Order: sequence, then C-alpha cells, then structure tokens
Amino acid sequence: MDLVLIYTDYYIFTPYVYPATWPEDDALRQIISLLTVTNIGALIIYFLFGTLSYYFIFDHNLVKHPQFLENQVQREIKFSVSSMPWMSIPTVALFFAEVRGYSRLYDNIEDSPYGWFGVIFSILSFLFFTDMCIYWIHRFLHHKLVYKTFHKPHHIWKVPSPFASHAFHPVDGFLQSLPYHIYPFIFPLHKVAYLGLYIFVNIWTVSIHDGDYRVPQFLRQVINGSAHHTDHHLYFDYNYGQYFTLWDKIGGSYKNPSSFEGKGPHDYLRKLKECASNRTSNGYENGTQENGKNK
Repeated sequence: MDLVLIYTDYYIFTPYVYPATWPEDDALRQIISLLTVTNIGALIIYFLFGTLSYYFIFDHNLVKHPQFLENQVQREIKFSVSSMPWMSIPTVALFFAEVRGYSRLYDNIEDSPYGWFGVIFSILSFLFFTDMCIYWIHRFLHHKLVYKTFHKPHHIWKVPSPFASHAFHPVDGFLQSLPYHIYPFIFPLHKVAYLGLYIFVNIWTVSIHDGDYRVPQFLRQVINGSAHHTDHHLYFDYNYGQYFTLWDKIGGSYKNPSSFEGKGPHDYLRKLKECASNRTSNGYENGTQENGKNK
C-alpha cells in the first residue's frame, strides 16, 4: 500500500492537503492518509465493478425470484457502505505496518529470491494460501457461537446481486480479508503484484455474487464460481471456498451447484413461468368450453 501512499502524497496530499511542515513519514499523517485512501479506494472498486457487473453481467430476471428481497439492491449497498469504514480500521493498522517496513514486500524484481519465477510463484501461492485460510475462517464463521452475530447478516441475501459482495458485518468482512493482509508478512511478494492482487480479490468477490453461473465444463470441478457461491447462500453448509473447490472437497463440504443440475434459481424461475403459462392456458381452455356449453 505504500506505493499508493507515495503517489497520493506526491500528487494530492503534499501539494493540496497537508501543511508543508508536516513530514510525509510522520506516523499520524500516514495513518490519516491510509484511512482516507483505503475508504475512497474501497468505494471506487465496489461501485465501479459492482455497477458494471450489475448492468452487464447480472441476470435481472433473478429479481423476480421469491427469495430476492424487496429493495434488496438498495439494502445491499446501504449495508456495504455502512460497514466499510469500520472494516477499514483494522485493515489500515496492517497497511500501516507495511508502510513502516515490517512486511516482506519488495520493490524490484532483483529483490525476488528467484527473479521473475519467484514473482509468478508468489502470485500463485498467494491465491492458494488465501483460499485455504478463507475456507477455514468461513467455516468458523458458520459456527453456532458466532454465526448469528457476525455472519448471518451476509446470508440475508439468499439470491445475491453483485452489490452483496461487500455487504458484511465489519468483523466478518475483516476476518475474511485477513489472509490477504498477513500473506506479505509471512512470504516475500512484489509490491505491484500485491496491489494487483488486492484489486483482483475485490473483483473476484463481486464476481461470485453476480448470478452468472456459466463456467467452462473442464473448470466446473475446480473453480468456485458464482454458481457454487450462490448455493452456499441458499443451502448454508456447502461451498465455503473463495477461488477453488479444493478445500471444500478436502473438508467434505463440496456441493455440485444446483444450477449445473437444472435446479438453480434460473431453473426455478423458468418452472414458475411455465406453471403460470399452463394455468393461463388451462383457464382459457376451460373458459372456451364453458362458452361452448352456454351456446
């Protein structure tokens, strides 16, 4: 995050916001700047990718699903926006530790233990490490002692829209993001790669709530996509993973998505439409028969 802080200091904070006498490396100034940047950045990512997904990917027929709540999108947005500032407080504490040099983030490819191979490997290991950690944190959040207080608010949305992606209780949201932040304190990671991954995981979080259940056939058993995560919202005890199905299969919580079996939300809506059509057709036929009798 210090890359973002360097650029915002250079282009915004130093020339236009803070007094010239306030050093850029002052701890209080860095904390205030990180809080500002983190909250604004989170809102930009949430509204930019949430809006794009909602208008260009999300199937708006899902709004007709019986489990899609009244004014749900507005409620998801309101919940997300009210939670983000609270989530940012412990997040900024970790960003501050990074900025002060306590992490293993590095600036140059030459600083990687294995050059470009090390950078690529660290990106892959980041995905597998965070997927593993989030799986177990997510399962923990479903424990009866903590579920009702911290994780149940996210399960209000049985058929989520992209705007449900960040609609968490602040404790829930921070705990599930914690693996992203602790990774660079344990393993070396290039700063640009870390920034890119931070953006990517937020986009991914939007994507698994977007209602687009299409996945290439050969990846259906590997990637934890929107179809898998929607079933998690609907059936509660399955598909806790973030990117992959690996840990659900190891942990015995994998469920083949209902939408892959012709039993998903879209299929349910199609059946409702067919039933309504049949009732209309039968009503028309009965009415015609009655008219014939009367003649």
